Amino acid sequence: MPPSNFPFPVTPELTAISIAYRNAAFIADAVLPKVPVGLKAYRYRKYNLGDAFSIPDTKVGRTSRPNQVDFGFTEETGFCVDYGLDDPVPQDDINNAPSNYNPLGAAVEFVTNLIELDREVRVARMVQDVANYAAGNHVILSGTDKLSDPASDPIQIIMDAMDAMIVRPNVMVIGRLAWSALIRNATINKAVNKNVGDKGVARKQDIAELLELKDILVGESYVNSSKKGQNPSVSRVWGPHISLINRDVLSGPQRGVTYGFTATFGTRVAGAKEDSNIGLRGGQMVRAGESVDEKICAPDMGYLIQDVV
Repeated sequence: MPPSNFPFPVTPELTAISIAYRNAAFIADAVLPKVPVGLKAYRYRKYNLGDAFSIPDTKVGRTSRPNQVDFGFTEETGFCVDYGLDDPVPQDDINNAPSNYNPLGAAVEFVTNLIELDREVRVARMVQDVANYAAGNHVILSGTDKLSDPASDPIQIIMDAMDAMIVRPNVMVIGRLAWSALIRNATINKAVNKNVGDKGVARKQDIAELLELKDILVGESYVNSSKKGQNPSVSRVWGPHISLINRDVLSGPQRGVTYGFTATFGTRVAGAKEDSNIGLRGGQMVRAGESVDEKICAPDMGYLIQDVV
């Protein structure tokens, strides 16, 4: 935790609320898991997995040295960025709060939710960007291939994508509209429910078992893209796409290989500070935030299927 003599005080009680807060609709932490780093500026490895499958000359002469190998990565520099928000809480709200309600804690939860939503949007944009995949590791569906078409065969589409990858994926990341189409698809229902496939939905665990995946992450969240004061324009954060990635939660900037990760400097922090400019009687300015940096470090370990519905 930052020192207590920072210009904006950090309090253990409010920090604990921010750290514990979780929005069940957000999947960013599961898609690009958080990994602690010791400094805001850090070094990480970006991998070219093709080099790992190139066979060097392994023959060694009786007195010569063995050939050296390069495991296909370059070291690059990342930097954790501060993300935070303030929320003014009038003293009247504090003085008149019910005994079972903490206005400062509620403000921390509100601010933390917005910070998490911002992170959800950042991660969704990265994972749904074809530039973050190796050349050839993407396909755009059209016509009868779209999962909403009765003739679509998502098992073949998804498994062909898996077979095209150097390292087989273990996680599917999918937007809600795409997921709703997938679980109602006749081919999927025939395979997992052992019926004719004309009715019903398939369960997540059955589809994961069918496709040999460890996890399926469904993006449910929405975001308002309008500026303050304008009419709301709410849209889905996760589009109608499927991302197949190989995720290793034990990997980090300098160890292991995974599609991507989130470098995290310290924990979330939160605090409150007296502010005489809030309302007639002043109040408390509540602040919460975190220092993170999302990275895609192994583009070969992902495959993007776009416009599935």
